[in-house]
Amino acid sequence: MRRCFFHGSHRISAGFTLLEVLVALAIVATALAAAVRASGVSVDSAAQVTERLLASWVAQNRLAELSARRIFPDLGTQSGTAKQAGRDFSWEETVGATPNADFRRVEIRVRAGGDHVAATLVGYLAVPQAE
Repeated sequence: MRRCFFHGSHRISAGFTLLEVLVALAIVATALAAAVRASGVSVDSAAQVTERLLASWVAQNRLAELSARRIFPDLGTQSGTAKQAGRDFSWEETVGATPNADFRRVEIRVRAGGDHVAATLVGYLAVPQAE
């Protein structure tokens, strides 16, 4: 960096050289590009978290529906669709046996489109008791 001095009737100019200005601009541009990329990654992460949260609600709703209806499901696999927060999800429910014949293991996998499983929930249902 040059400085401006007056020496007699001569003026010596000071300031940044073109090279110094270009280096400073390159540093600022690199920092701004990194900030933009970080904010883009943050937005993508937020969308993924939202999708996983909604898918987990679909799975919880399905298990709660089985429990509330007092259904003791048959062994096997079922599938269906559900809408959560305006988005469409597909679910697949696999019912398996347990060592205790009065219980069923229910695994629910929810997809938000395609083959990607967004959420998985495992729960157990008991034989409904007569009231």
